[in-house]
Amino acid sequence: MNANDDPADRTKIAYLVNQYPTISHTFIRNEILELEEQGFDVTRISVRGWDAELADEADLAERSKTSYLLRGGLWPLVMGFIKMLFSRPGALLSACKLALKMGRASERPMMVHLVYLAEACMLFGKMREAGVTHVHCHFGTNATEVGMLCSALGQTSYSFTVHGPEEFDKAHSLNLREKVKRARFVAAISAFGRSQIFRFAREQDWQKVNIIHCGLGSEFINSTISNPPAAPHLVTVGRFAEQKGQIILIRACHLLAEKDVSFELTMIGDGEMRPQIEREIAQYGLEKSITLVGWKSGAEIREITGTSKALVVPSFAEGLPVVIMEAMAIARPIISTYVAGIPELVRDGSEGFLVYASDAEGLAGAMEQLLQLDDSALIEMGERARERVRERHNAVTEVAKLKELFLAI
Repeated sequence: MNANDDPADRTKIAYLVNQYPTISHTFIRNEILELEEQGFDVTRISVRGWDAELADEADLAERSKTSYLLRGGLWPLVMGFIKMLFSRPGALLSACKLALKMGRASERPMMVHLVYLAEACMLFGKMREAGVTHVHCHFGTNATEVGMLCSALGQTSYSFTVHGPEEFDKAHSLNLREKVKRARFVAAISAFGRSQIFRFAREQDWQKVNIIHCGLGSEFINSTISNPPAAPHLVTVGRFAEQKGQIILIRACHLLAEKDVSFELTMIGDGEMRPQIEREIAQYGLEKSITLVGWKSGAEIREITGTSKALVVPSFAEGLPVVIMEAMAIARPIISTYVAGIPELVRDGSEGFLVYASDAEGLAGAMEQLLQLDDSALIEMGERARERVRERHNAVTEVAKLKELFLAI
């Protein structure tokens, strides 16, 4: 079955995300588009994101296909709740009890979970209008709670993908156990992620958990590659947040500068820690060596990464960063940390170098070691990286696994 088949013959599902599309969620876009290629009719629903600043034309196209639960403000939520009160009062009572149960375990106020219930009533209506009975949610946070509450209203079911690290940091507050218990299936993006779900789920629910890697689209899988540059240019990509470890990266750069190791670092991203990062750069006098360029489109990130010798990801906590996959797909080695699912993809000394998280000295050493590689060694490392990511993270292959799970519902 393919995208040209009669739409009436296509399997219908819905996707629910807290914010879609966004620049950091290209893997969700890849998944949806590939599902459509493989014969599904996907209804896109998001809680918010209709007014997000987007740099990528593909994301702009996705936004035009997406409906938003909160776009109309409070009144549509109230009306959806009232409509459910009169049409399915018993089911609404059951869903309300579940919302209260989730609220008692949560660090968020009880009223927030009642809002999730109202969102679930709206989701129920949108799914009915689209002729959809199953919704797949990404991230085991609020969107999955809304999907679960919607299923408690009857006639619908849900599944979800767990990414980490937030789901594992707050597993009890998010009541991950309950979400796994009620789901038709759960997708983990790595073996590490699956192990963390096992920690919190009932043992009888372990069989529901499947490893479905985030997949790269054809723009990466089939991309042309270039040889690494002569300039000692490195790049890092990520939200400026504590879990991403950029402060350690800057301190590693300071250690390189103290040893007179020539380097240039481009930092792509932005976020709440930007002022602290700027202060750290100024404190070490690294303004000429480190450039902050803000968020860029997917095509721009690919272009900038292609002008570098390697991607550096100094994370403290992760799921499995898509930026690592994307850099590997264009034959760029990775310098990263032994965190979460990263060692499942990047092997130390093969596709790049891995160090212990928070180890500035170790990170500086890995960066220096890579910058000292000759062209042939760097190209060989990049080719291994490209081959490994194409083998493990092709959207066509990974979505085929997901397709079988949907068809079995």
